Amino acid sequence: MDQLKNERMDRLMQAFLTLENSDEAYAFLEDLCSVTELKAMEQRLTVAELLRKKIPYNEIVKETGASTTTISRVNRSLRYGEGGYDRVLDRLGAEK
Repeated sequence: MDQLKNERMDRLMQAFLTLENSDEAYAFLEDLCSVTELKAMEQRLTVAELLRKKIPYNEIVKETGASTTTISRVNRSLRYGEGGYDRVLDRLGAEK
């Protein structure tokens, strides 16, 4: 993450933290990202959820349409990343 950290990226992170609800998040992300980018992020989060449930790669491919490369990348982040997926998924689970 050090290679991404700078004042402008900090500003982007602060922008996310100003959002108060999902409608605001939708509006901001629709302005900020393409539909393809948003779908890719949605897919990665779903892949992370399924990997945490120990679902096999071939089933994840069928369910999400994600490539094995994407699944491997998400798995690597889950195992060796900064804990972002786990933090968010734990918090989402607590909200249910």
